[in-house]
Amino acid sequence: MRLVVQRVLKTTLKINGLTYSEIGKGLLILIGVEENDVQEDVDWLVSKACSLRIFTDPEGKLNLDVNQINGEIMVVSQFTLFASTKKGNRPSFIRSAKPEIAIPLYESFILKLSSLINKPIKTGQFGANMQIELVNDGPVTLIIDSKNKE
Repeated sequence: MRLVVQRVLKTTLKINGLTYSEIGKGLLILIGVEENDVQEDVDWLVSKACSLRIFTDPEGKLNLDVNQINGEIMVVSQFTLFASTKKGNRPSFIRSAKPEIAIPLYESFILKLSSLINKPIKTGQFGANMQIELVNDGPVTLIIDSKNKE
């Protein structure tokens, strides 16, 4: 399982030109599920995402996590995070999990994240064509992969 975590000042997600969800200061998390991912991957990534100290304290140091700033979180599924671009110019998505595997893990990630930060998580719509407008703060963007824990 792979996350792209962006520290944002605001994010708006639209589907068919209509605002579907939006957040203020916090995290935009793009999540890709690989074919062999399991609940253990979800658990590790939820803990990691909630604990990332990527918000500045009063001294300007990256010392605060999303809970400490009372931030919001938006989670958006993105199967393209496992694209292979080794051969040719058309990406292959063969490693991306099929919906019957990806949806339950995606939903579990959202539920566990919500319980850890004790507030609702804003989302996109799994499998939809979405447009995301965001103001990346910093910019701070991290890639976290559950297969690279060490």
